[in-house]
Amino acid sequence: QIRIQASGGLSDAEVEKMVKDAEANAAEDKKKVALVEAKNQAEGLVHSTQKSILDLGEKISPADKQGAEDAIAAVKEAIAAGDVEVIKEKTTALGQAAMKIGEALYKQSGAGATDGAGPDTSDNPGADHDDIVDADFEEVKDDDKKA
Repeated sequence: QIRIQASGGLSDAEVEKMVKDAEANAAEDKKKVALVEAKNQAEGLVHSTQKSILDLGEKISPADKQGAEDAIAAVKEAIAAGDVEVIKEKTTALGQAAMKIGEALYKQSGAGATDGAGPDTSDNPGADHDDIVDADFEEVKDDDKKA
């Protein structure tokens, strides 16, 4: 006669205790998750903004560059402090500073000027569209390839 018995299982009392501990710590776990997500988002924005400043160099006005660098420093301090709300607030401010850099660069590059190079977005049905090609196609399925 062979008998199989679990040797290291948890008792019902131990399982119940673990469930209660998990429920008691759920709020703290949510706070930790929120902090980690806020830090990750902030660090990503800091990295991309620093890269933009480095890549664009002299194309950025000194005021915009200084504003972005100050916002980066504020975000780094907030990350070190570990307060989720402050991190989110400083990250938002950094995002706005990064947008100013992008807007200034967009204006400098002359983007938005109509030079005729963009796609034809007119509603004129009689417009000349010589580059449009009608084509027939046949879908080949894997089963047809074997034959």
